[in-house]
Amino acid sequence: MRRTLRLQTFFSYLLLIVGGAGMLVPLLWMISTSLKDPSAAVSYPPELIPRVQETWHDQASDRTLQVFLATIDGRRVRVARVRMTKGEAIVRVLDAHDQAGPEVTVPLQREVAGRMVPALEPSRHLFIRWANYRDAWHALALQRPWFAMSIGGLHFAGFNLRDAFLAFYLNAIIVTVTVTLGQVFTSSLAGFAFARLRFRARDVLFLGYLATMMVPHVVTMIPVFILLRVLGLIDTYSAMILPAMFSAYGTFLLRQFFLSIPPDLEDAARLDGCGDWGVYRHVVMPLSRPALAALATFVFLGTWNSFMWPLIVMNSTEKMPLMLGLYSFMGQYNVEWGLLMAASVMAMIPVILVFIFGQRYFVQGVVLSGLKG
Repeated sequence: MRRTLRLQTFFSYLLLIVGGAGMLVPLLWMISTSLKDPSAAVSYPPELIPRVQETWHDQASDRTLQVFLATIDGRRVRVARVRMTKGEAIVRVLDAHDQAGPEVTVPLQREVAGRMVPALEPSRHLFIRWANYRDAWHALALQRPWFAMSIGGLHFAGFNLRDAFLAFYLNAIIVTVTVTLGQVFTSSLAGFAFARLRFRARDVLFLGYLATMMVPHVVTMIPVFILLRVLGLIDTYSAMILPAMFSAYGTFLLRQFFLSIPPDLEDAARLDGCGDWGVYRHVVMPLSRPALAALATFVFLGTWNSFMWPLIVMNSTEKMPLMLGLYSFMGQYNVEWGLLMAASVMAMIPVILVFIFGQRYFVQGVVLSGLKG
C-alpha cells in the first residue's frame, strides 16, 4: 500500500514537471528568438540556442565564404566553400588561425552507417544579438504628438515622442494603472454594500449582478461600442478605461472576503461613532489587503494583456496600448520575428514584476476569499 502511494506521488510530480516544462517551451522560444540574427530566426529546423552560420573572409579574392565541417582523410576539419560543381564542392581547409590552404575537392555526400548524409555540415557559432532590443524600441516612429487632447475649450499640444514603442508603453501604464485602481475601488464599494449593508432585495440584486458574468464578453462588445460612439468616446483613453472599471467578478471576490471579517469588529467601530463609510475605510479595507492585492493582480494582468477591445475602439497609433502596438511589428508580407519577440519580452517584464511582488497576497487572497464568517 505504501509502495503504491509512493509510485502515485512520483508519477504525479513527474506529470507536473513535464507539464510545467512543456508550458515553458513557448517562453524559451520567445526569449531565444529575441536574441537571434534575422536569418537565424526563420531557419529550419528551429534552434533554441541563438547561432549563426560561420563565415570566413578571403582577402585574396575579397569574398566572404561560408564555413562548413567536413571529414577529409579521416580528420574533422573546418573548410571554406569556394564554389560548387556537379556532385562536388571546391573548398579550402582552414587551420586553427583561420589561415586557408590550397583548394580541395570533396563530394557533396558521404556514406555513414550504410546511408548517405551531406558531407558538408554548416559550422555555426553562438551569436547573441542584443541589438534586437534596441532596434525594437526604435523601430516605429510616431507621426503625431503623444497625449494631445482637447477638453472643452482647453487644448493640450502633447509631447513630441519619436519612438512609438515608448508611447505604447506609456499608454499601457496609464490605462492599466487607472483601470486597476478604479476597478478595485468600485468593486470594494459594491462588495461592502452587498456584504455589510442591509437593504431591500439585496440578495436578489446580487444574484442578478452575478448573472452578468454568464454573458460572454463578445455579446456585449457591439452594444458597448455603440454606446461609446454615441458619447463620442471612440479613439480615446476613456473607451479603454470606463468599461473595464466595473466588474461583477471583482465584486463577488471582495464580497466573499468581507463576509469572513468578524461582525464584532464592525459593531465596535459603530459604538465608537463610525458610520458606514468609517467602517468601510477604517475596518474593512485595512483587513482586506490580501483580497485587494489578489484582485489588483488579476485586473493588472488582464488589462495589460488586453488586445481585442483596444483593437476595436482605438484607431490612432499614438493612443494604442502595448499589446496592440506589438501588432504593428507584423507587416503585410513579412514579420521581423527578432524585433517582435524582443518587443514581446520587454512587454512581459512589468507583468512578471507585478506577479512576483504580489504573489504572496495573490495566493492568500484567493484562498481566504472563499471563506464566510
